[in-house]
Amino acid sequence: MVLSMTGYGAATRDAPCGAVAIEVRSVNSRYLDVSVRMHDDLRSLEASLREQVTSVASRGKVEVRVAVGREAGIGGLSAINVNQDGLRRLAEAAATVKRHAPDAAPLSVAEILHWPGVIEQADVSAETVRSAVFDACAAALAEFRAARGREGAKMKEMILARVAGIEAQARLVEPLLPRIVADHQSKLAARLRDALGSADDERVRQEIALFGIKVDVAEELTRLAAHLGEVRRVLERGGACGKRLDFLMQELNREANTLGSKSVSTEVSAAAMEMKVLIEQMREQVQNVE
Repeated sequence: MVLSMTGYGAATRDAPCGAVAIEVRSVNSRYLDVSVRMHDDLRSLEASLREQVTSVASRGKVEVRVAVGREAGIGGLSAINVNQDGLRRLAEAAATVKRHAPDAAPLSVAEILHWPGVIEQADVSAETVRSAVFDACAAALAEFRAARGREGAKMKEMILARVAGIEAQARLVEPLLPRIVADHQSKLAARLRDALGSADDERVRQEIALFGIKVDVAEELTRLAAHLGEVRRVLERGGACGKRLDFLMQELNREANTLGSKSVSTEVSAAAMEMKVLIEQMREQVQNVE
């Protein structure tokens, strides 16, 4: 499977500590860069969460967000328990303040509920929290990898279409080469004889032979075909193939440039230009392949 470096996954789990919500998102990066955003109380889980990420991703800037309880913004299954004694003491303190400062604004329900000690927190073991977080992370990473795979499949299809386009351009050029070279050799021979002012056929033959070597692009077309075949092979194999594909794009561009620089006809020049456009389109997609 060819994977994109951009993706998103999310999952939630209910636990005695409240809801556990995890989001995983990634963008392009030359290497794997994992950052984990969570409450400081959960920092002991960071190393294990990083290991979970590295098991499904090898490149990309990956951000993992972990929220537990009220941070998750999702209601959990556990009931809200009010500390009656704490609430009574808070009410007595508010009444005392009111007597001494009649103009003071009364506490709202929201302020009372957020007052430390008013809401009783359930005694949840660290292992319970750990299990809920890892379970949610595994589910989020599964969705994350699936999203990367779907986008990767589209990129693979697009790249293969451009490979076929370059191969079609090469097939158009190859049969024309003998005629193009022969025509230019004839024109060159006539110009050389006029310039030399003599029928020095040996000198003319030498110059024509050198010209033929300079404009022969058979070697470039052979290497181009080999690189395109390697692109197909790498895509079919899948996995972390972005760096290899990027290298192949450089090689393809080099051959297309050489083909254009050796061109002695409008047909070859047009084909070389079209190849460069297709290669650039592939290169833009390859930058996002893991």
